[in-house]
Amino acid sequence: MKISQQEVEKIAHLARLDVDDELKETLAEQLSDILDYIDALKDVDVDGVTPVSGAAFMNNVLREDEEKPSPGPDVTLANAPERDQDFYVVPRVVK
Repeated sequence: MKISQQEVEKIAHLARLDVDDELKETLAEQLSDILDYIDALKDVDVDGVTPVSGAAFMNNVLREDEEKPSPGPDVTLANAPERDQDFYVVPRVVK
């Protein structure tokens, strides 16, 4: 499946990415190669292969819950881009 530069532009716009023109060409080729590979996988004979839900069979490793004191707002908000006293400041999403 061939991906055009216009499709790369649309994908980049949806992902909110700024992609220059020469990178669009490279991305179009790489995405086309990936889709061609996935398309080739449809032709693989899987008769007799048992389906699995994951690559590895692992059990969840759980730990007991233990109560710990809160580190406080100075620690939890240390990397916040913007804060107002003890709260995160985020862009308004509802008008």
